[in-house]
Amino acid sequence: MVHNNDTTKKRSFKHLSSYERGEIYALLKEGRSIRYIAKKLNRSPSTISREIKRGTTTQLRSDLSSYTSYFPETGQAIYKKNRSNCGAKFKVAKAEDFLKYAENKILNEKWSPDAVVGYCKKDPSWNNKTIVCTKTLYNYIDRGLLKVKNIDLPLKLRLKPRKKQNRKNKRIMGKSIDFRPKEVESREVFGHWEIDTLIGKKSNDKVLLTLIERKTRHEIIFLLDAKDNKSVKDALSKLKDMFGDNLSKVFKTITSDNGTEFSDLESALLEYGVEVYYTHPYSSWERATNERHNGLIRRFIPKGKSIKDLSIDTIKRVENWLNNLPRKLLNYKTPKEYFYEELAKIC
Repeated sequence: MVHNNDTTKKRSFKHLSSYERGEIYALLKEGRSIRYIAKKLNRSPSTISREIKRGTTTQLRSDLSSYTSYFPETGQAIYKKNRSNCGAKFKVAKAEDFLKYAENKILNEKWSPDAVVGYCKKDPSWNNKTIVCTKTLYNYIDRGLLKVKNIDLPLKLRLKPRKKQNRKNKRIMGKSIDFRPKEVESREVFGHWEIDTLIGKKSNDKVLLTLIERKTRHEIIFLLDAKDNKSVKDALSKLKDMFGDNLSKVFKTITSDNGTEFSDLESALLEYGVEVYYTHPYSSWERATNERHNGLIRRFIPKGKSIKDLSIDTIKRVENWLNNLPRKLLNYKTPKEYFYEELAKIC
């Protein structure tokens, strides 16, 4: 039965403080009654009665005779002990299978705790098994209940963000991001990409070219012999082999920074009908998706590590990991699933 006009008042109360316990002790010493003390503290008599019972203990005098009395310290100590037993109980025993699964995904496959929880909630095979929420999983990690440590969670250890700087663009390569279609910003339309290069060592090393689709977060990684415009053009020519006649539908726009390796990007993609836009100088946030994924790649290829020592299989393994990592913003779908759903609509 539904009560539309419920007149029951919400209960509101506060626990006795240590100061109030001291007042109870002083008033008892004066010989005041429980009702008098309750009225004085604006409390229920039963609350005062329970507190006196809780804090009353037996003590010995110097002549070894015993007496009973209320002590505020005893009442406060018992109160704290009782409070420590309150709250939700650990699910560690019930969620053992899930915690082992989480350890494997976080340590071996570099998933985030949130990705693990979100994926399991959508996976039917976990419907009848106990899992914990993201916050609880983080709490278990902090308490040392898992093999996972905070150092294993790269995004939990963040650097202080740099201050925003506005600098004039001295190198004009093509159309500014200011003229980019508004639909790119919303991420509701498929086919808008960001491009960047990733270096290992600062000299005498190969380079990674990264392309990421803004809506689906699908990533394509190419290995370049050098960080120059010729290597970039050679890599982009492979896109025609990958997508054929659908290239102009898959790649509508590409947003780049002002690196010299992208100086001929517009002419290289002109024949395919792909529009190219350049960000403002020192404005990496204008390609936030690309920068975010470069950070994920750095988990496997840290700065200073030689890229030329990496095999194609290793690079493809990193690419596959990125595209098969469930994302909260994709409702815990993987970029690969989302990307091929969009491809099916245009092919």
